Amino acid sequence: MTLAAATNENLANISNTLIYSAMAVYTLAFFAYIAEWLFGSRSKVARTAAALTAKSDASAKAPAVTAKTAGGTTVLERPKVVTRSVAGARDVPDGPGAHGGDEQGDLYGRIAVSLTVLAFLVEFGGVLARALSVERAPWGNMYEFNITFSTVAVGVYLTLLALKKNVRWMGLFLVTTVLLDLGLAVTVLYTASDQLVPALHSYWLYIHVSTAILCGAVFYVGAVSTILYLFKDSYENKLASGGTPGRFATSVQERLPASASLDKFAYRVNAAVFPLWTFTIIAGAIWAGDAWGRYWGWDPKETWAFITWVAYACYLHARATAGWKGRKAAYIALIAFACWLFNYYGVNIFVSGKHSYAGV
Repeated sequence: MTLAAATNENLANISNTLIYSAMAVYTLAFFAYIAEWLFGSRSKVARTAAALTAKSDASAKAPAVTAKTAGGTTVLERPKVVTRSVAGARDVPDGPGAHGGDEQGDLYGRIAVSLTVLAFLVEFGGVLARALSVERAPWGNMYEFNITFSTVAVGVYLTLLALKKNVRWMGLFLVTTVLLDLGLAVTVLYTASDQLVPALHSYWLYIHVSTAILCGAVFYVGAVSTILYLFKDSYENKLASGGTPGRFATSVQERLPASASLDKFAYRVNAAVFPLWTFTIIAGAIWAGDAWGRYWGWDPKETWAFITWVAYACYLHARATAGWKGRKAAYIALIAFACWLFNYYGVNIFVSGKHSYAGV
């Protein structure tokens, strides 16, 4: 064994150690987010909605009337009741970390974010060590794609926080899925550090795959927001119709932003990254032309990338169509993200094609 090979093996082992260390820190962050949700107060939106509901109930019990005189006749009018639309008045989502006035809950939230930053740095170090161990881009197989994808997803979340977006409500769901992703990576998808097959030796590997990872991370953020929107919208509808949700459901839902804020947030992130996904497909076609002598051959990976593009295009169109806003458009968004997931996991594992060299 040469000295260079031994050094590469050492870097690969360091990468593995850092990935496991990142999982440990993410686990601590998970418990800190749990503590924030348990001890933090409700969101401002939830408290406003609760106050309005209390006022509406009081008005229903002792309705006040106003008198108008029209042509000598006195007309009594019942006061108008403010509806749930006020709950979505805020443009930026709030929730844990944005409620204010609860030092204990905010302390746990700050600890959770700090641990998330630490875990992100450790995981980034693991991805970097993996790249240095073979002196190439660290996304030559599904294991490397997974660890890079989860790193970028956390990076997107932290970037939103750095831009003063109140998205700490997403932290618990983020670290949970990141832990599941890394657990799958180190057990089922793990592949020893090795060199690439000749077809992948191209500068397009850095361009095409990196943009695909970034798009997937942002699509993931949009999917989480969409799922939470559907739950929060059902909760708000139940309250508006006079229903009484369970105590656990109330405790969770009142710590989420308003459904209108979640819906708008999901739309914005999906719309922002859609042009980059378009570029990703074009870049892949150009790379295919260089590697295989044709730009498009309806390979399973190409086909499902195009299906994903169509699905997200339908979602954006639905958002612009009055009859398809809200829940209908949200379902299309989830179908689109499911297509993206199948394009990565399903096609690579269950379908054979020219992209099969990515391996498991």
